[in-house]
Amino acid sequence: MKRRSFIGTSAAASVGFLTTSTAVASNKKTETTAKLKYNINHSVCYWCYGSIPFEDFLKNLVELDIRSIDLVGPDEFPLLKKYNIHASMCWGAGMGIEKGFNDLSLHDELIADYERVIPLVAEAGYTNLICFSGNRNGMDDLVGLRNCATGLKKLMPLAEKHGVVLQMELLNSKVDHKDYMCDTSEWGVSLCEAIGSEHFKLLYDIYHMQIMEGDIIRNIENYHQYYGHYHTGGNPGRHEIDETQEIFYPAVMKAILKTGYKGHVAQEFVPSWENKIDALKQGVTICDI
Repeated sequence: MKRRSFIGTSAAASVGFLTTSTAVASNKKTETTAKLKYNINHSVCYWCYGSIPFEDFLKNLVELDIRSIDLVGPDEFPLLKKYNIHASMCWGAGMGIEKGFNDLSLHDELIADYERVIPLVAEAGYTNLICFSGNRNGMDDLVGLRNCATGLKKLMPLAEKHGVVLQMELLNSKVDHKDYMCDTSEWGVSLCEAIGSEHFKLLYDIYHMQIMEGDIIRNIENYHQYYGHYHTGGNPGRHEIDETQEIFYPAVMKAILKTGYKGHVAQEFVPSWENKIDALKQGVTICDI
């Protein structure tokens, strides 16, 4: 399952347990259990587990003591309230990844849609709402940056009024999202500076930025004030974040904590194990430093 095909299709927790197994076999069973430290505020992107009915997945999160979920919209908010699960990154506005704020011709529609959803996010008690630059389609990066700033600045007064933070995701344009414009920290940070509001941040996806620029820890140290949220994923392959891939997540998590970050880190790897919940347990355990 690819995330782009999932966008737009999805309408106090008990003490949990997490495996410390680092097995790579898809049928590996949990071996040991431990309580979460919660130095890291854990979350998870539901689209990676879309084969599991949403309410069943929320029940899994309660059992695992994972208290937040990413990439859910107003249609899902009532069930989140039922299970006391926080929405750490909302969606539900916009036109998807490929059509975003770099296209002036889309601004009227985009702005109207975000004006509709921002109050819904705030009313539900949530803070973060995702947005996208859109694809280049032959556009110069500087022109696209200016266009994004023009459109997003118009939304900042409403976002500030409701206490909502719009977060543009950094995605790779080499493997998963060909031609996507907001594909480096440098471009994203320049956009943040152009907008000049604490209600606009970057969603720093570790998997995507490992592909595009590497130097993950140094960039977190240098630009953390512009990063409002983090996603994980194993590279290559976007699967489990264990020893089967190249990023050493415990060190990355320590670097994030060192910056004083108090937000959420959401697992966004696509499980390759037969037991997807066991894979999630492992990923959260690796990040629970």
